[in-house]
Amino acid sequence: QVQLVESGGGLVQPGGSLRLSCAASGSIFSINAMGWYRQAPGKQRELAATVTRGGRTNYADSVKGRFTISRDTVNTVYLRMNSLKPEDTAVYYCNAKSNNGMDYWGKGTLVTVSS
Repeated sequence: QVQLVESGGGLVQPGGSLRLSCAASGSIFSINAMGWYRQAPGKQRELAATVTRGGRTNYADSVKGRFTISRDTVNTVYLRMNSLKPEDTAVYYCNAKSNNGMDYWGKGTLVTVSS
């Protein structure tokens, strides 16, 4: 089992920046990839960015060039979000994929982009 705890959400003005953090605990050495997904009001959850244990990253087209995902240890992942737009408003969920195909989710952190 893997437990994920997100932090760093909040209210920010358009054009501003935030950094989200996610700390994993439990069976952390089973984790292969980690990432961030988001769910806006009335919409389905969608991928924002992922990073593999080897450092390969993947971004949704909507965030490319503005968001940066990084992983500094086997159990910590960050999402740096710059040039935020109102349409980035969503609950952001941390995800971990284990090497046996299991998906783990955090409870989410709310990001609101508004003036």
